Amino acid sequence: MADENLQPVFQIQRIYLKDMSLEQPNSPAIFLEQEAPTIEVSLDVGAESVAEGIYESTVTITVTAKVKDKVAFLVEGKQAGIFEARNIPADQMDPLLGIGCPNIIYPYLRGNIADLITRAGFPPVHLAEINFEVFYQQRRQALAQQGGAPAVQ
Repeated sequence: MADENLQPVFQIQRIYLKDMSLEQPNSPAIFLEQEAPTIEVSLDVGAESVAEGIYESTVTITVTAKVKDKVAFLVEGKQAGIFEARNIPADQMDPLLGIGCPNIIYPYLRGNIADLITRAGFPPVHLAEINFEVFYQQRRQALAQQGGAPAVQ
């Protein structure tokens, strides 16, 4: 049977928390501050092949909260998933790994980060929904401007 006659397969094998860190460099004094912190969020996604037809996709979020010029907390979390993707057309693999998989992983990471911040003694931070399709397109555009092409490692 030729490959083009095979049905596409996409399955979640496992979703897991790969890394999580919390820093509170100005505790306990920061808890006495009355001013609300400013929140900065940065995002990164990645994907790599781990075996034939098996891929690991990751979403990394860094949340930094500052009161005036002091860091209240810094949380970095990396949520990952192992996905089986077979018989997917080549032109659809990069969007699948760069948009589809992060969409599956992100709600888990969002919950883990909110939980860690609350357990650290701070008011909850609820991260906004992310449009991974827009993020993917922006990233591709930035890479094209730099002369590179996005690729699964």
